[in-house]
Amino acid sequence: MSEAKKFSMSNMMLAFITVLVVIGLVALAGFFLLTPSDDVIMGQAEATQVRVSGKLAGRIAAYRAAEGDRVKYGDTLVFLDTPEVQAKLRQAEALHSAASAQKDKALAGARTQEIAAAYEMSQKAQAGLDIAKKSYERVFRLFEKGVMSAQKKDEAEANYKAAEATAKAAASQYELAREGARREDKAAAAATLERAEGAVAEVEAYVSESVLLSPIDGEVVERFPEVGELVGSGAPIMNIVDMNDMWVTFSVREDMLPEIKIGGEINAFIPALGDQVVAMTVYYMKDMGTYAAWKATKTTGQYDVKTFEVRARPNQTVEGLRPGMSVILKKKGNKLL
Repeated sequence: MSEAKKFSMSNMMLAFITVLVVIGLVALAGFFLLTPSDDVIMGQAEATQVRVSGKLAGRIAAYRAAEGDRVKYGDTLVFLDTPEVQAKLRQAEALHSAASAQKDKALAGARTQEIAAAYEMSQKAQAGLDIAKKSYERVFRLFEKGVMSAQKKDEAEANYKAAEATAKAAASQYELAREGARREDKAAAAATLERAEGAVAEVEAYVSESVLLSPIDGEVVERFPEVGELVGSGAPIMNIVDMNDMWVTFSVREDMLPEIKIGGEINAFIPALGDQVVAMTVYYMKDMGTYAAWKATKTTGQYDVKTFEVRARPNQTVEGLRPGMSVILKKKGNKLL
């Protein structure tokens, strides 16, 4: 066989082998590309988070808890400097003292010296009445005998009636001094004192808001203003997370929901904890609405698949699980792994 024929046969064999290799590579690529891959549903660990804020505007005087600190319910977290409220408290206490004094005065009535003076005036008026009465009786008897004129009798009678009226007035003044203030005055004084007590209680309630306490057991995750900064009423000062109340939120397309039911159990793994597998129970499922991503089931667009928010709680406490960690669900075909 000539050299030309041998070279031609070698080229054909090489081309045939090349074609076989290309076909094999295409088939292998098709196998991997056409084989359904595992669907991954990513979720995120979340926990109850409470924002700590105050009713009062003021400056941050001091913190008693730093970021990362564990706190208990009722622990002191922040001191606010509120000089305006302290001034209001002093005003309310002064008004309370004045109202209390007015009530005591109304209940106590007149002073002892005033009562004694009224009594003496009453006795003096009574003595004048006795003399006027006796004088009138003597003049009247003389008038009946014709010894005294009618004018003298009338003058004696007028003096007697005037003395009688004076005695009654003095007796009334004495009784008034003994009884003290009227019932209505006492009720008004008591009401004024009660209003002053309410004002003091209100300001004291505001003063208590200058010391902020922890509303839950948890961990301080954020502090916003620095010491010395001014904060307004209701402005957030720090956030506390309850590490004992955690759950995981997944965004799941509805074509992946057949095996996820409320009350059902799912298994997920946590990459941050070394792919630790965690059993969870689904307790919440809700349509995320039109703002969530939709996916067409076919290129022709017969219908769109909506996304649901699914929440699940770990069946047991997961050591090391923190809010924000990724939690993964894997699905092969129509089955959860």
